[in-house]
Amino acid sequence: MKRIILFAFIVLIQNAYTQEKQIIKSPKVNKQVELLSIVFRLAGNKEYNATFVKKYTDKVESHFSAYKEHELIKFARSLRENNGVSYDAVVSLAVVLDDNLNPIIDFSKNLQDKRWSKDDANKFLKLLKRFYKDADCEKFFKENAELFQDVSDRFDSVFKTLDLNWFQSFYGLNTNENFNIIVSLGCGGNNYGPSYTLNNAKKEVFAIMGTWKVDELGMPIYEKNEYLPTIIHEFNHSFINPLLAKNEELFEKNGKEIYNAVEYEMNQQNYKNWQIMLNEGLVRASVIKYYIDHGADETEIQIMENNESNKGFIWIKGLVDEITKYDNQRNIFPTLESYIPELSKAYESFAKKISQYDAQRPKVESIAEFTNNDTNVNPKIKTITINFDKPLAGQGYSINYGSKGQSAFPKLDNIHYINKNKSVVMEVHLIPGKEYQFVLTGKNFKTNQGFPLKTYEVIFKTH
Repeated sequence: MKRIILFAFIVLIQNAYTQEKQIIKSPKVNKQVELLSIVFRLAGNKEYNATFVKKYTDKVESHFSAYKEHELIKFARSLRENNGVSYDAVVSLAVVLDDNLNPIIDFSKNLQDKRWSKDDANKFLKLLKRFYKDADCEKFFKENAELFQDVSDRFDSVFKTLDLNWFQSFYGLNTNENFNIIVSLGCGGNNYGPSYTLNNAKKEVFAIMGTWKVDELGMPIYEKNEYLPTIIHEFNHSFINPLLAKNEELFEKNGKEIYNAVEYEMNQQNYKNWQIMLNEGLVRASVIKYYIDHGADETEIQIMENNESNKGFIWIKGLVDEITKYDNQRNIFPTLESYIPELSKAYESFAKKISQYDAQRPKVESIAEFTNNDTNVNPKIKTITINFDKPLAGQGYSINYGSKGQSAFPKLDNIHYINKNKSVVMEVHLIPGKEYQFVLTGKNFKTNQGFPLKTYEVIFKTH
């Protein structure tokens, strides 16, 4: 789902597809994806309100700002607030619309994203067609046709390095998939991997690529070391998401246990439940497997695994080992789907080890001066005392900005341990009517045995 920037040493694919073997069209900007990105931008979805390509987003604002209270935009806003329609839910609908904004799948059977009901999707399309006419969307897309073509052409150098054979080989599919790369200006820095299958037809697999860098003229830049791993990531989503959803009950117990241990890290990446976490974990392991299969050395693989582990996927090495084990037994397990029962057993082991590890990590027990999330804190307090459930080593501290950034970080002085290292005291200087936020991490808050603190966010507001 989110933008992934990996490494400058990315192993480039040596054997690009010949035109005869290609099962993918050249990358392009897609009107339906851009249109729905605009709709949810107007509805206030933060993920569709980036301004990385200001040359484009200024045009969007100029053309569409007068329509922010259109009936469609109000409905889109309610879908976000009541049903959580955001991020990939938006583009998952866009890819199943034809050029006339009619559905190419049966909404009563094939809507894969649970955030869309059949009735909501049908109502949305009815309003979308009205909006398209009212806002003269056709004029907007004609005026930007040259820009869209330029963007598509710029992405072509990344596209030519992709090895599509790997996906069919790794997943063990009996028929080729139709791969589609969509380059998007409206998705900002986010990337998505939706898919759908029509009756008696090939599966349509998508990598929808956002845009987050521009040159001195404000035009998009697509660098292979950033975008190639992201394409691989998003195409893997198209296979893994439906596969794990189909077998959800096999992973639920262990998935919930793991999520409980890494919830903060997952939330920071907008992975709000254990299902999304499992999808992301297996996708990231599969990306690493792709690079293993394309010649990455042990040092490069270790860096990739450490990078994912630092993001909260602390079972990633075991997962890479597990899918490598699958790939070495293809005579027994011809497809990844056939290996799912074995993979679910591996997750029992992952959950057990992570739960044991999590039980030994120190945790924040309380804050002496107020309750976390308190919105009526006395600005005259002089200290914040954090109490832990286990004594720490007392060697330094690690306190970071939260998602609200430096402006919400309190002024801290004279940080020191008390209570046999079971508490840390921070002298503070607060002002009235201000929201504060900071995050305690395990980088330096550790036990004598080396177990790091479970990440803890402190947020409060003074009266």
